[in-house]
Amino acid sequence: MKFNKNAKIFVAGHRGMVGSAIVKKLKEAGYNNIVTARKNECDLTNQRQVNEFFALEKPEFVFLAAAKVGGIMANKTYKADFIYDNIMIASNVIHASYQNNVKKLLNLGSSCIYPKFAEQPIKEEYLLTGELEPTNQPYALAKIAAIELCKSYNFQHGTNFLSLMPTNLFGSGDNYNLETSHVLPAILRKMFLSKWLMEANYDKIAADIAKYPLGFDLEKSHNLKDKHELKEALSKIGVTETSLTLWGSGKVLREFLHTDDLAISAIYFMEEHNYESMGDFVNIGTGKDISIRELAETIQRAVGYEGKLLFDTSKPDGTPRKLLDVSKAKSLGWQYSIELEYGIENLVLEY
Repeated sequence: MKFNKNAKIFVAGHRGMVGSAIVKKLKEAGYNNIVTARKNECDLTNQRQVNEFFALEKPEFVFLAAAKVGGIMANKTYKADFIYDNIMIASNVIHASYQNNVKKLLNLGSSCIYPKFAEQPIKEEYLLTGELEPTNQPYALAKIAAIELCKSYNFQHGTNFLSLMPTNLFGSGDNYNLETSHVLPAILRKMFLSKWLMEANYDKIAADIAKYPLGFDLEKSHNLKDKHELKEALSKIGVTETSLTLWGSGKVLREFLHTDDLAISAIYFMEEHNYESMGDFVNIGTGKDISIRELAETIQRAVGYEGKLLFDTSKPDGTPRKLLDVSKAKSLGWQYSIELEYGIENLVLEY
């Protein structure tokens, strides 16, 4: 059942890639009473602030899109931050939703909840049937806890809290900080940096670094206004005038979903389904995967990059393959619409 266009809707994490896409698609669908909160207005890891915010605003519907996210490097480095922040966000928002009689909540998780060596494609019932991928285990455990929170509140308190588990995401507003970004935006940015080095276009490089940090303290350790030091700093992240070095073997397989598709799915399930009709959670993806090497070659064509692609096999690959079985989502009436190559072409134009 569709809810009233004037219903008060809280989008937690509205400034992030997923949250901003949900806000955009809600507005396009005619919803006009959307509530948001910046971190300085309501820190979602702070229970008191969250409780006060919910008591004041009394949202009827909640999209829980807030999370601390990152790629392999970030997950390996900031393990405590990833498990603490994500558990606190989920606990505070879900509990406050229950206390304030929210009609329906939609929790957005991640496909990293599944075992590292899960049978492919991954069905929802494979959750907790094996060991997790060690590099992102703290984040995965927090996301599993959020599913269990929704499930337990539904069981004990009769709430209507839903969960979707999307695959790897990309889209407008992605994170391009190379220390914390996911694989697709990291490859795209590195490719542009190498291309501009090849063209000796230092003004472009300087503007790019001013907009997006390189990470790894490279800004602190090098004078990035000096061309030689700039080249040295970029070489440390695998970017040279002739080549681009990427982490891992390039052989692992990943599935990618555009954030606009995820936003549409979130609104669809919020409008059309309840906990009784969809169960504990539903996988959201394309049902198609691609190797990291093929992904890099797809980005290479879109960027027009003519350098060599190299792979550093001393760096971790992560899970060998992570393809979601999306048959449940299809049976419930939703499937993706944006093809990977088209999405990448648009992202390249935006960047």
